[in-house]
This record gives sequence, C-alpha cells and structure tokens, in this order.
Amino acid sequence: MSELLLVRHGETEWSRDGRHTSWTDLPLTTDGEEQARALRPLLSGRKVARVYASPMQRALRTAELAGLPTPHVLDDLREWDYGGDEGITTAEIHRSRPDWYLFDDGVAPGPAEHPGESPEEVGARADRVLALIAPHLTGDEDGRGDEGDVALVGHAHFLRVLTARRLGLPASAGGLFTFGTGAVGVLGTEHDRPAVVAWNARSL
Repeated sequence: MSELLLVRHGETEWSRDGRHTSWTDLPLTTDGEEQARALRPLLSGRKVARVYASPMQRALRTAELAGLPTPHVLDDLREWDYGGDEGITTAEIHRSRPDWYLFDDGVAPGPAEHPGESPEEVGARADRVLALIAPHLTGDEDGRGDEGDVALVGHAHFLRVLTARRLGLPASAGGLFTFGTGAVGVLGTEHDRPAVVAWNARSL
C-alpha cells in the first residue's frame, strides 16, 4: 500500500514571526528556500506517484525546490481561513481572548471574502482531500494504489487537521501534532489501520 507524505512549506516571514497566515500569499524567506531544498534527499528516496499542492506560492515553491513532480493544484489544500485573526500572533489573540485555542474555538470573523473557518469546516475540507486521494493510497480495480506514494504540499494547521481525520480522530485532535516549516510527515498503515510512520522529519 502507498503512503501519504505531508510536506509543510518552508519558512516565510510570517511563519518565522508566529503570525497566522492563510490567504496572504507570502514568498519563502531565504532560509525557507534552503529548508525546501534540504528535503530533496529525503524525498528522492521515495517513489512519489502523485503530488497535490496548495495554490499558495509558498507551497508551490516548496514542491519545486524539494524536487517533487509537478503538483496538481488543489484549492482544498489551502491553510485554515483565519478570518479576523489573519496576520496576528497567538500572544496578541490571548490579550483579548485569554483562553482561546484554535483547534477548539476556531477564529474571529473576518471580511466577507475570508470569513474564517471552524474546526469542523476545516475537517470537512480535509475529508474531501482524503476521499480524492484514497484510490491512489489503497488501490482500486485498476490497481492505482500500487503506483507509489502520494504527497500533499501545504500548510501546518490544515495538514494537522488532515492527519487527525486520516487517523479517525476529530478535527480538533489536529492540535496534538506540531509541524515545523520545511518538515515532512508520513502516514501509512499498521495491521491495515492508518498510522503515523514518521513526523516532523527532515531526514528518514
């Protein structure tokens, strides 16, 4: 059975500074580009049959620098829509909402074009992605699951929720998985059940 490779984009100015970044389309920093390039040895040892990426430049550039095949751009791989919390840090949010926790509480309402998402809404997007790639992981009547691994290149909070959903957990359980910039998670199976094979890896 194929494995699912989750690739978080390299560092941007806002990720470096701890600022919530969803629709703001920032480039990688110089260090972020180096993080992406450093993934080449790890990923080159895998047979990657299919790549999907967020449409944001930080994800697409990471896929390119990491040496992955040209990705299929998938809008559902965008980061959690942070609504009114876009561009601010957790410390700043806690000044007015001291008990706030993203994976339980969601975000403050934002503008009409970016109203924000609840954990359940992000989980629904993750479920759509998992349904889309399922035939490539498990095989179907055409045996497509034997082609190789599937890579998703995207963003920390969304990929954490997707991991929780892949493991049969609620979206809020994404909070159990930290995910650094320029790192990889590998989801496979044990005894035919989804399992974490590697996490926050920069070498395997």
